[in-house]
Amino acid sequence: MDRARRPSVSVARDSEKAFDVVGVGLNATDTMLVVPHFPAYGGKVPFLSETYSPGGQVASAMVVCAKLGLRAKYIGTIGDDERGRIQMESLLGSGINLDHVQQRRNCPNQSAYIIIDQSTGERTVFWSRPDCLRITPAEISTEQVSCASLLHIDGHDTPAVEHAARIAHANGIPVTVDVDTIYPGFDRVLPLVDYLIASSEFPARWTRIEDPFDALAAIQEQHGMPVAAMTLGAHGALARAEGRYFYSPGFVVDCVDTTGAGDVFHGAFCYSVLQKMPLAAALEFSNAMAALNCTATGARGHIATAEEARHLIARGERRGRPEIAGRARVG
Repeated sequence: MDRARRPSVSVARDSEKAFDVVGVGLNATDTMLVVPHFPAYGGKVPFLSETYSPGGQVASAMVVCAKLGLRAKYIGTIGDDERGRIQMESLLGSGINLDHVQQRRNCPNQSAYIIIDQSTGERTVFWSRPDCLRITPAEISTEQVSCASLLHIDGHDTPAVEHAARIAHANGIPVTVDVDTIYPGFDRVLPLVDYLIASSEFPARWTRIEDPFDALAAIQEQHGMPVAAMTLGAHGALARAEGRYFYSPGFVVDCVDTTGAGDVFHGAFCYSVLQKMPLAAALEFSNAMAALNCTATGARGHIATAEEARHLIARGERRGRPEIAGRARVG
């Protein structure tokens, strides 16, 4: 399908499709350690609590989609250890389709140790993903992707997500991507993407252009995606579409833990696209959902309802970056 004919901002849900959205990518089971404050290098502090918490970029985004009422499907791999069992139980209770989730024998699940600073809610992550969890292109069929109206991917198993994106591209299915670091071969994925929602660091690393406006413009002009955007943590999100910049400030909440905020943002953005929201409204809604998740501990600590997000949008206090807002259209 020709890029010029592909949707620039939104896509309608197709009632003839089995699913609204399919996600291909990571899941993880986190060990959350809450500390009163993060120690200086070489120091030590007692931790206040220790809990297991299921998360992961694409898996959590699909859980958000299901919570918001979408028919969601997840494609990925899960280990057969205790962390894998915790992840699988969480996904089984989420309402998403798991027909093409593979449980790998004698393989530990992806895990992370997340240190949460109780005084700020910010977290530090140490993670590991064994190679036995790698998913290959041969394990993703055309039917697994073409059954949905939207494809959401990350960048980790790059050949596999490239393959899934090529299937989507060939079938006129829009692609959203969550990427926070540079993966070898990812230059072959970006031309297949319609909605790039990167971390705050990715555009500068990818383009070697420090200015976020110029970096987004360079990515968009090189790879041709209709929407190129970046999240800005507590300060919201910035996007470029149709030659204009859109900025949506973040929301002020009683932050307990920032883990998973970006994953929730992406799930909410997938929902917004399928609901045909204008771009400014999509960014605002996704910011609200991400902020509300920060009010509890864990990557899926508080996946809010759409009504809760709308209430925060209507009454919540914003936190923005004036130097960004002054150069962009503020939603």
